[in-house]
Amino acid sequence: MREEIYLGIDIGASSFKFGLVSHGIVVKELNLVIDAKLPSEVLLFQLINEIKKIWHTDIRGIGVGVPGIVDTNKGLIVDLQNIPSWSGLPLADLLIRDFGVPVALNNDAHCFALGEHCFGGASDWQNFVGITLGTGLGMGIVINGQLYKGALSGAGELGMLPYKQGIIEDYTASAFFTKQYNETAHGLYSRAQLGDSEALSAFESYGKHLGEAVKIGLSILAPEGVIFGGSIAQAWPYFSDGLMASISTFPYAKQLEHFSIRQSASMDSAILGAVALLISKDC
Repeated sequence: MREEIYLGIDIGASSFKFGLVSHGIVVKELNLVIDAKLPSEVLLFQLINEIKKIWHTDIRGIGVGVPGIVDTNKGLIVDLQNIPSWSGLPLADLLIRDFGVPVALNNDAHCFALGEHCFGGASDWQNFVGITLGTGLGMGIVINGQLYKGALSGAGELGMLPYKQGIIEDYTASAFFTKQYNETAHGLYSRAQLGDSEALSAFESYGKHLGEAVKIGLSILAPEGVIFGGSIAQAWPYFSDGLMASISTFPYAKQLEHFSIRQSASMDSAILGAVALLISKDC
């Protein structure tokens, strides 16, 4: 019997991440660091070349998570802020042409939420949001056990809402640390682990801003919970107090009694969710 293997791809602002998935487990993985400023055709060549390195004939389909607006019916990248040269790219058709298997696209944060629902730490929730913390702030929404995409997979763009002197993403993604503290999130994380007071203060402030974003989600969706993923989520011990301090001021205290927060235990949830686009409409 042919083994059920799928290829999941997580498109990021600085890397392409590839995973072969069998029965909900990533069995082989590759990561390609990219320069998002390169021409569209160069990045596409790099993507396809890397797929060929991991490819074999048992692969039944390719699922792709994209950090932008996607027409899932046409397999078209509509708007991609982090890789602007790919806006308008018919990625699904190009991959079908080269590899001859079904291809599904969706927003990467949607894939994260779906991956957590199908294979991860949110499998017991029917109504929740998954929030990814990294270069941007992404949010995927699951309602009644099904991924809610919205038009052009645009649901959940919480980071784009106006907030203070900019938008929410300015205060809840990696740019917050470089703009406010002139240092990367990773650098401050390393310092926080050593007990550096400035780094600890930076993450506490970050957590408070993130809590304000979560309260917006609470007001609109009243989810059972939120699960965090992404690179900055690893700093949870340093921003959790600030986060919870903000959330505690949510005006409907009874609602908080039915709400919980979790951290993803996997760095592969977006890849797993991309594959879930091919094999399941719900989990």
